Amino acid sequence: MENVKETIETIQPVTSYDPNKKYAWTPEDQFVMSGQEFGIVLNALRAVLNTQEAARILIASEANKAVEGILAKGVESGMVKEMEE
Repeated sequence: MENVKETIETIQPVTSYDPNKKYAWTPEDQFVMSGQEFGIVLNALRAVLNTQEAARILIASEANKAVEGILAKGVESGMVKEMEE
């Protein structure tokens, strides 16, 4: 009877997912997807990325990277100065 009592006391309560809460994990944690789940995610991403709006956003992102690079070179060369607030 003692073994049963010890076993019952060591059982952890099951945590359930609440979409209203925030969760954290480490970069080393791995999540496994089934083939069906993978297909859903892949097809959803393809559907979004194949729109004209996505194409504009991707081009804008590349333009932003270019401008940030130019600005970084300006800061590193001393031409661009940090503003005091």
